[in-house]
Amino acid sequence: MDENLKKEIENRRTFAIISHPDAGKTTLTEKFLLYGGAINTAGSVKGKANSKYAVSDWMEIEKERGISVTSSALQFNYEGYCINILDTPGHQDFSEDTYRTLMAADSAVMVIDASKGVEAQTIKLFKVCVMRHIPIFTFINKMDLEARDPYELLEEIENVLGIKTCPINWPIGSGKRFKGVYDRDTKKISMFKAVSVGGSKSAAETTYELDNEKFKAEIGDELYDQLVDDTELLDGASEPFDQELVDKGELSPVFFGSALTTFGIETFLEHFLRMTESPLPRMSDQGLIDPIEEPFSGFVFKIQANMNKAHHDRIAFLRVCSGKFDASKDVYHVQSGKKMKLSRPQQIMAQDRKVIDEAYAGDVIGVFDPGIFSIGDTLTTSKEHFAYEGIPTFAPEHFARVRQVDTMKRKQFVKGINQIAQEGAIQIFQEYNTGMEEIIVGVVGVLQFDVLKYRLKNEYNVEIILENLPYEHIRWIENEEIDMDRLSGTSDMKKIKDLKGRPLLLFAHEWSIRMTAERNEGLKLSEFGRS
Repeated sequence: MDENLKKEIENRRTFAIISHPDAGKTTLTEKFLLYGGAINTAGSVKGKANSKYAVSDWMEIEKERGISVTSSALQFNYEGYCINILDTPGHQDFSEDTYRTLMAADSAVMVIDASKGVEAQTIKLFKVCVMRHIPIFTFINKMDLEARDPYELLEEIENVLGIKTCPINWPIGSGKRFKGVYDRDTKKISMFKAVSVGGSKSAAETTYELDNEKFKAEIGDELYDQLVDDTELLDGASEPFDQELVDKGELSPVFFGSALTTFGIETFLEHFLRMTESPLPRMSDQGLIDPIEEPFSGFVFKIQANMNKAHHDRIAFLRVCSGKFDASKDVYHVQSGKKMKLSRPQQIMAQDRKVIDEAYAGDVIGVFDPGIFSIGDTLTTSKEHFAYEGIPTFAPEHFARVRQVDTMKRKQFVKGINQIAQEGAIQIFQEYNTGMEEIIVGVVGVLQFDVLKYRLKNEYNVEIILENLPYEHIRWIENEEIDMDRLSGTSDMKKIKDLKGRPLLLFAHEWSIRMTAERNEGLKLSEFGRS
């Protein structure tokens, strides 16, 4: 056993950050990087005046709207650990991208806005984490603004998400009266004063014991008495910390703080690193793959075209699942059955990249994609050509017919729309019996139509007109042998095929799906496509 390899993998942590839009996820990511020394001053998402955009928001449309559209992968070192953060889009229209990113993470940090509590998108993303049984950590953010009662917030997490909570620290006051946090483990108090440093606000921290007189004087009797009552109540009534339940994703450790002013960030990082594990074995079609024992393997969970405007390139994001990746060695691409060298492997820091020679299980690397990779593909140097489990495709809910304004730019149009589809942000279909003349686009959220328009114009110089279609439901046909011409459906049904020529059906109403299934004996319809 290579001891160095073992040590490198054991020091790796890979987690995704999930939240509802505007809960402060991107700001939290920034502050982590600040602690890891990866950036000098953190850019806040809202402060447009100083035009410092957050590191992880790199696409123009993201900067314009102040939301993260695509997941970024960021890496930094902190106290001997190598941490990979996968930042995911909070906006619901991009939930599919988030879903795929969660497939590549070993744990998740859920950011909740202290004034709003659990919001719709958080529930959706949380369900995916539960499905995968990954550990979930909760960071209740924006305690420096008016916040709801902390007990109420914990209760809501438990009731709405159905997961037990265990507060690791506890807030002292909130809003303007937010003074700091009490660490239940060390029994120490971290007091904060907001200070401004070189354009970024951070906090000057002082540590006290609970019975320190200076501390009592500092916060006043009311807050002190409340804290003493709270600590007693928590010790008696809250769930005890149980590492086993955390690992199974049944108990969420909860932290309070403020990302904007860095209150409570460091405490969170330290506890998080102690409570999470290094990369675990993953399931393949040949059983579990051990991250340390097995040679290099990984899977593609995201493809991103045109990250660099100067080169129309495509980057495949690869989660390394086992062993050590060595850039000089050939790897085997299981889906195509070909050996290849991965060209220009790089570590990605939003739009900044640095070429790397090696990576270890747990890392996320970007490799140049000449157009051969698809989401879910496996790459390995193992003699056993195993494939990791595929990533399901979400059913789109909105459909539109796409037409080009200038028919002379056919070539660019077909190339652009195919490339964006391969990234998985949109799905494209054709009328059943025609070629590429009629293209139908399906998306999970309508904002993706705007992104498609924007990207085709800016990256491929093609203008399009989108004509909305009345369909809301799509079904994949599971039957191998099916005569599409003889298939009888309802008047609001449309026959289409995907890029691989597989037949699908579109419906405007839910009841039409049932009718069609009844009229065609033995017809098997599925809500999920397989990548």
